[in-house]
Amino acid sequence: MSERYGFSLTTFSPSGKLVQIEYALNAVAAGAPSVGIKATNGVVLATEKKQKSTLNDDRSINKIEPITSNVGMVYSGMGPDYRLLVKYARKLGQQYIQMYDDSIPTVQLVRRVADVMQEYTQSGGVRPFGVSLLIAGWDVDDNVPYLYQCDPSGAYFAWKATAIGKNHINGKTFLEKRYSEKLELEDAIHTAILTLKESFEGQMTEDNIEIGVCNKNGFRKLTPSEVKDYLATI
Repeated sequence: MSERYGFSLTTFSPSGKLVQIEYALNAVAAGAPSVGIKATNGVVLATEKKQKSTLNDDRSINKIEPITSNVGMVYSGMGPDYRLLVKYARKLGQQYIQMYDDSIPTVQLVRRVADVMQEYTQSGGVRPFGVSLLIAGWDVDDNVPYLYQCDPSGAYFAWKATAIGKNHINGKTFLEKRYSEKLELEDAIHTAILTLKESFEGQMTEDNIEIGVCNKNGFRKLTPSEVKDYLATI
């Protein structure tokens, strides 16, 4: 039955589903795994970075991206769709700074990005974004970390820890066993690496994973040498 409604984004199936959104979620589930963990003093994002060829220049492949000085983002799903959302989110951040001379609150940025994703679920001639996002931020006013997930439907959720992409169910199960409310950032980085390792194919190196951390000092990506040091302790 769903095939009859699968080509139209704006038509509900009799069961009340928009089938194209389910297909977009399938694209996310087929993407490389990503993990986000909120600690007491920050947030860590980690993801698998697959190279299609050994001839690729590593510097041209970035999955974890800074959005503002204190917000970063990672995705699972389709890279080109992610690039557009990163560009939009950065523009929002700069507009907010120009208008209010302050960093945009994480939840406000998440809501605005989710609104754009939702627009693409009820407009003719477009398709949903084939990505789910994990957005990490530190709000200076509240002095607390935040971790959010945005889905192709435009829904967004706050998480303590979560996994998206390939084998995300196993990742979430692992996090449920390992997560603690008292987890600190250093331990969260180790837990994120172990979560990725649960479904990792081949040997994990500093070249095929990316890690980003967000704390009171802002958001930054770990260098390959820093990632290598963390892998050595696993």
